Formats: sequence, C-alpha cells, structure tokens
Amino acid sequence: MSWGFLRDLLSGVNKYSTGIGRIWIAIVFILRLLVYVVAAEKVWKYEHNEFECNTKQPGCENVCFDHFFPVSQIRLWALQLIIVSTPSLLVVFHVAYRANREKRNNQKLYKSPGKIDGGLLCSYLISLILKTGFEIVFLVLFYKLYNGFKVPRLVKCDMRPCPNAVDCYISKPTEKMIFLYFLVATSGLCIVLNLSELSYLIFRYSIKHYLMRYIKKQQSSKSDCHKLRTISHSRTATSAERTYAINRIQPISLSLRSQSHFPFGKCPVYSVLNGMA
Repeated sequence: MSWGFLRDLLSGVNKYSTGIGRIWIAIVFILRLLVYVVAAEKVWKYEHNEFECNTKQPGCENVCFDHFFPVSQIRLWALQLIIVSTPSLLVVFHVAYRANREKRNNQKLYKSPGKIDGGLLCSYLISLILKTGFEIVFLVLFYKLYNGFKVPRLVKCDMRPCPNAVDCYISKPTEKMIFLYFLVATSGLCIVLNLSELSYLIFRYSIKHYLMRYIKKQQSSKSDCHKLRTISHSRTATSAERTYAINRIQPISLSLRSQSHFPFGKCPVYSVLNGMA
C-alpha cells in the first residue's frame, strides 16, 4: 500500500495547525505511520498462513481464523490511520475555498486565508472532534473484536466443520501484543493532544471575544461621556451668553423705566429750568 497521499495530506495540514496540532501530526507520521510501514505490516504479513490448528479437516482452519479474526488487526490499524487523518481535509478544503473566493473577487477578503478564525475556526474544531471520536471508536472496536488487547498463543475452536474442539496456534503472539499496546498508547496520546488543542482553541478565542467586547464597551462608555461633556459645555456656554445679554439689556431698561415714571419728565417748566441750569 502506498501512503504518499497521507503524507501529503499531513504536510498540507501542518501549515495551518497550532503548535499542539503540529505535535499531533508528528506523532501520527513518525510513531504511527512509519512504525506501521516499516515494522508492524511485516509482522502480520503471513498471519493466515501461519495460523495452524491440530486437525486436517478441510475448511476448519479458515473457519476458526475468521471466527477469531473477523477483521485483520493490521488492516484495521491501517483503516484507523486513514479515517483519523481524513477530518483534516476539512481544514485544507476551507483554506482552498478562502483562496478561491479571493481570486474570484479579485480583492483581499481575509488577512490570511490560513489564519484560524471565523469559519475556519469552526472547521478546525469540528475536525478535532471528529478525530477524537474516530480514535475512541477504533479503540472500542479493537477491544470488542479481539476480546481485549492481548494476543493469546492458543485458542480453542469448535466451529463447524471442525470435528470437535481443536487447538489453534497464533504466530508471533508476543510481538503482535507489543505492537497492539503501542497502537493503544499512541491512540491515547493522540486523543489527549486533540482534547488539549480543542480546549486551548476554545479558551483562547473565548478570552479574545471577551476582551473585544470589553474594549468596545469601554470605547462606547468613553464616547457617551464625551457626548455628555460636550452637551454640558454647550449648555453652560448658552447660559453664560444669556446672562451676559440680560446684564447688557438691564441698565438700558432701568434708565428708560426711570424716565418714563418720573412725574416731571414731560413738564415744560421743568424743561426750561433744566435748560437754564
């Protein structure tokens, strides 16, 4: 099997991942994919031919092998690697959609198409949830299909067409069990990393959203204070102008009022005497 497509996929996702996401990619590529290709695949290569039962009954070995290994462990491991890595395509497709949208509109719509924010953040979080869910599902499958993570040396089989209960021997049981433990350990580590990255992103963008709301609230309160201050200054200026105008008008009105109410203001004798003086 060629694993070049998975390598290219992980390399493409690496550009848009966080620090924790890059650690996850390194573990998947080095501790899982390379171990599978270099070592584990060869251990299970001839598992069917090396499965032996102490009977010559035709079809008995095939039936017993199918009963104890309904899905080959190594093929289930390969399927797990493929499906766990597939949700990362959501991030790659979303970045490609952003780049294509900018190209179609001939304008800059995003600060960076690969920056984790907005819709890309949702796609990234969904991919983390899916990867974690797939990891857990495959661990449960391994446990249920093979009655745990141990590989026994000897199994008893009484399936038809076996004449009676026969002993069947599994090849390289210890080596296979070590690789299965390694598989479980790396899967558990990937689950922890996915949950850590999920928590980190949610916490980071929750804090960012809260700070943005707080800054906007502070700015709006400052603008409101500035408006109130401007209104109070204008009212003060208006009242001062009115007071000044009243103070200018008041002496004139008083002088006119005094002349109009004086009893000899219109007397001709008073006018003559006033002119002689």
